[in-house]
Amino acid sequence: MKLYDRSGFPNAGRIRVVLAAKGLDELVEFMPVDVIGAEHKSEAFLAKNPSGVIPVLELDDGTLLSECTAITEYLDNLDGQPTLTGTTARDKGVIHMMQRRAEAELIDAVGHYFHHATPGLGPTLQAHKSPDWAHRADWGRREGERALRGMRYFDQILSGRPFVAGESFSMADITVFMGLAFAEVAGLAAPADLTSLAKWRAKVADIPSVRSRSGQTLVADDLRRLGF
Repeated sequence: MKLYDRSGFPNAGRIRVVLAAKGLDELVEFMPVDVIGAEHKSEAFLAKNPSGVIPVLELDDGTLLSECTAITEYLDNLDGQPTLTGTTARDKGVIHMMQRRAEAELIDAVGHYFHHATPGLGPTLQAHKSPDWAHRADWGRREGERALRGMRYFDQILSGRPFVAGESFSMADITVFMGLAFAEVAGLAAPADLTSLAKWRAKVADIPSVRSRSGQTLVADDLRRLGF
């Protein structure tokens, strides 16, 4: 298999945690994509994923999978023993519900804030965003507020259960964890009063598959060069 991604970017980080959790790292050839240079918007990459985003998993038979949830489902079920996407109908339903909330109310909202209310990834990528870029700053800031509300929501959820979707670590936890790391880089650190969220985050950071990728949560060097 080949994984087209960029080590350290939040969505790439989600899949790298999954690979570590499932012991699949050695079965994957990592194909770096120059996100800063907008390689993911090139014709060659768009042929792999018309959405123009990373990561993309290319299977040995040439099948191309994009979207983190779809890639996670595939990798988690390769051995017939899913550990991150649920085993019962109920668990699958709850995990997918919380996964979607983690995307919509946190990591995607942070991404919108990052790309529209801050310099984002720089001028090369700006050309591939909305043409009314300058008029979307207010919308970007509102997305930042949405992300902060999402953090409060997950703090409330985690005050009554050990993990985002219930009793077990799942792909929803991975998404929230990466969303919080992304938020910090974007200048949206979780408020100090969200103590349940903070305790959960410390616990998740110590899970082996997450800990092994802790240094790759975000591409700090790339973002620092852009002023973050």
